[in-house]
Amino acid sequence: MSVPVFSGAAVEQAVSPHEAYDAVREAFVAHARGEWTMQPKVYVTNYPAGDFRAMPALGGGHALLKWVTSFPGNPARGLPTVTGLVVLSDAETGLVEAVLDAGAVTALRTGAAAALAAETLGLAGAAAVVGAGVNGRAAARSLKACGRDVSLWDVDRERRRAVAADLGVGVAASEEEALAARVVITVTPGRAILLGEGSLRPGQHVSLMGADGPGKAEIAVAEIGRVRVFCDEWEQASHGGELAAAVESGAITRADVTELGAVLTGDAEGRRSDEEITIFDSTGLAIQDLAIAIAASERAGDLDLTRIDL
Repeated sequence: MSVPVFSGAAVEQAVSPHEAYDAVREAFVAHARGEWTMQPKVYVTNYPAGDFRAMPALGGGHALLKWVTSFPGNPARGLPTVTGLVVLSDAETGLVEAVLDAGAVTALRTGAAAALAAETLGLAGAAAVVGAGVNGRAAARSLKACGRDVSLWDVDRERRRAVAADLGVGVAASEEEALAARVVITVTPGRAILLGEGSLRPGQHVSLMGADGPGKAEIAVAEIGRVRVFCDEWEQASHGGELAAAVESGAITRADVTELGAVLTGDAEGRRSDEEITIFDSTGLAIQDLAIAIAASERAGDLDLTRIDL
């Protein structure tokens, strides 16, 4: 059996930001309706160095397992923070259909989810992305594909300029200016609070994409308690995401949080007024990876891919 292998470049070639957005949206809807399922993300930790994550999902006639890492110190060594593999299988036969670079799949679905939440919950207007790493770059691409004017901020001056020039987006004058945008996407390592209590203004939306594991945070618990809260999936977000500390402290409960999928299916309200402040906590779902992997595998015959015999 010959199995196609998608490098990072091949994943990007196979799935455009528009296609990733649509695929991830459909995955949220399918999951909300119970048509696609996933088990809780499993963390294998080696802190402070980093962690490994195993993420399974089932849907659309396929099954997936993503084995992916998060090692924040790697860039200082000239290595990527996120590495790993995605294995896509046929759900009826169990046979492997494709192997994909996990970093590229993760970036595509992270960018798509950030933009999807912003388009669903945010008002019209300019958007800013804070963090110009691989996932921040993907978020900026997705927002631009949605027709938003985008500016970029990163603590690394050269990186923010280079990424902005490559994508054809603006550079924010400061972090403060970026965080004051109508729509904000934060894609940082989650080691420092970007949004303190009282920092968000009426009408703003923030997609919080960086705090995807225990102990990480981009927003203060007190600020979470005063805004309208959305997440990708309650069970995962309440235990290992941005919301975990707020739940543990009692600042919010399950009744205070709306899953994005429920908004997309029309089973829950999204933004209720132009003055409302909304935040979206993303922890990254295996169903999103499944959506990207399926979309990529459908293009396998159009691309010059390496194949392995199993």
